Amino acid sequence: MKHPSLYLSILLILVFSSLSIAQEQRKIKIDSAGFFTLDEANYPGATILTRNDRGQVKISHDGVIMWADKAIHYNKEDFIEAYGNVKINQGDSIIMTSKYVEYSSVSQLAFASGGVVLTDPTSTITSDTLHFDRLRQQAYYKTGGKVVRDTSGTITSRIGHYYMTTKKYQFVQNVKLVNPDYIIESEQLDFYSETGHAYLFGPTTITSETSTIYCERGFYNTNNDTGFFVKNSQIDYDDREVKADSIYFDRNKSYASLSNNIKITDTINNTIVKGHYAEIFREKDSVFITNRALAITVRENDSTYIHSDTLMVTGKPDHRITRAYYNAKWYKSDLSGKADSIHVDQKAGLTQLINLSRFSSGDNFATKRNPILWNIGNQITGDSIHILSNTKTDKLDSLKVFNNAFVISKDTLGDGYNQIKGQKLYGLFKDNELYTIDIIKNAESIYYLRNDKNELVGIDKAKSGKIKIWIATNTIDEVRKIKQIDGKIYPDDQFPENEKKLRGFDWREEERPKSMEDLFKDDPPLNIPIIKGLDGYTPQEKFFNENLIKRIDKSKKDNTSGEKENKAARNIPNENINKGNTAVKTKIKKKNNQN
Repeated sequence: MKHPSLYLSILLILVFSSLSIAQEQRKIKIDSAGFFTLDEANYPGATILTRNDRGQVKISHDGVIMWADKAIHYNKEDFIEAYGNVKINQGDSIIMTSKYVEYSSVSQLAFASGGVVLTDPTSTITSDTLHFDRLRQQAYYKTGGKVVRDTSGTITSRIGHYYMTTKKYQFVQNVKLVNPDYIIESEQLDFYSETGHAYLFGPTTITSETSTIYCERGFYNTNNDTGFFVKNSQIDYDDREVKADSIYFDRNKSYASLSNNIKITDTINNTIVKGHYAEIFREKDSVFITNRALAITVRENDSTYIHSDTLMVTGKPDHRITRAYYNAKWYKSDLSGKADSIHVDQKAGLTQLINLSRFSSGDNFATKRNPILWNIGNQITGDSIHILSNTKTDKLDSLKVFNNAFVISKDTLGDGYNQIKGQKLYGLFKDNELYTIDIIKNAESIYYLRNDKNELVGIDKAKSGKIKIWIATNTIDEVRKIKQIDGKIYPDDQFPENEKKLRGFDWREEERPKSMEDLFKDDPPLNIPIIKGLDGYTPQEKFFNENLIKRIDKSKKDNTSGEKENKAARNIPNENINKGNTAVKTKIKKKNNQN
């Protein structure tokens, strides 16, 4: 029977052999060098390795291979300083070149300086200095750097943090992405090199030849040139300024969709369009907007407002056309109206109030909704109404009403109504008030005659081929009947009640918008959907975190050379040093890089 102590001895041998092998595996290995020298005066406890004509110094450690023209290996600290044409390979995927490198096998932290270039399959980092944590597979610079990705362009920033496992970059301060088609400038940008996805935080602009985008939180896919922007989002293009709570943008299609609190300003034509959902087709010069849609023609003294279910603005800047359809309403201090559809041609100075046929649907009980216009005290209706304005002065010029023209105004002192109707109507404006009206074909009229003392002297009711009316201070001043068929002036007490209204009379004063706010009084309650948007900014993880500091501290504890300096800690920025750590508290020396 074997003695138990024999088993214990064998077990101890195996344990210590495993520890020895593990320790041996983590040690830096000198694979080849042209010359090995010692210089105890300047490099105590170190081996100086130099290349020869056959090749560079070659060093390896745990899957990493390093080449350099010269290297200093501090044996007890297991720390390397490499100089001249330094190249580090980690497997087949990561390559780093520089003029100088420091590397500790204990902390597995590398510091490179002098024309540093780190390349992986998706991107290339260039910087003057770079920290590389092998255990966490992270790279970091804070003195300015550049990242190049073929399809996305070039990204520069003051601070950069690269997470190799997730292929994620975090850029901070003076971030700039330059692409042949656009430039992104931001304060904070997260970028995933495999997908080309960029997440934008803080004040950000995306500038191209055709547009400028601004946001304070956003997403941009650099592979297919689409983006989503929230928080103070804005697009400027073709003398248009577009603002919304959120904007989706497709550069390839020149398309954008907008949601919530939208404001589109046309700086050339001084117009503003508002709403809560919109689509923009830039190449078609088209804007479609709905959900409390409102178009404003801005004038210094008297702006015009148009509201409808849907608004569409089309055309080049010098020939914009606005179409408002479904329950369209129009308000101006001296003119307002309603129609199924309102079309405004700014170049021609033409506004059309159009009625949609409601009898083609087969509904025999459908009610015909004539367009209606109010000017001062006059109500004007007809199958369609055209208003012409002077494009230079912005003043009303003329009015045309086609088919079933009907003008009503309330008698200034009594309860009656002045009325004129006919097949067509032509009117002229003076200082934005109607001053002449011509009724063409099948003209009928009722108006209340008053003397100079505003006393009612009779009620005139007549039919004629045409009627011409002059209006002054909102009252009928003169009526001229042409080809009168019949007519009679009635005393007030003899005017039959059933004769006081012409056929088709419909006084719609309760529908009249008397302010911009009145345009919305018949709308259902506004329901704006909540935009989930994008997550807020996650502050950049500290590269020199607690675990890394512990590893650096361990590299000091493992040093038995008596050297006071902890070489693995000397290139850590002062603000990242853990003041309570005994090893890192030691005086940090900055070693001059050698070429």
